[in-house]
Amino acid sequence: MTDEPPAPIKTPCIKVCVVDGESGLCLGCHRTLHEVAGWARLSDDERAAIMAELPARRGRIRPEKLGLIG
Repeated sequence: MTDEPPAPIKTPCIKVCVVDGESGLCLGCHRTLHEVAGWARLSDDERAAIMAELPARRGRIRPEKLGLIG
């Protein structure tokens, strides 16, 4: 047993939590609500796989909606 705190969980969260009803994705991080809710329970590999998909998901959100978050 060590006294070191656990390593922080990597996350794409940018603290802009607004879900687009049309795409079902968060405007800030591009994850689904299901992914956001279960993030801490996923393995490092599962989180990495989702994070690799996020840039492509941006295209599923209409540009004018993305402009709302700056």
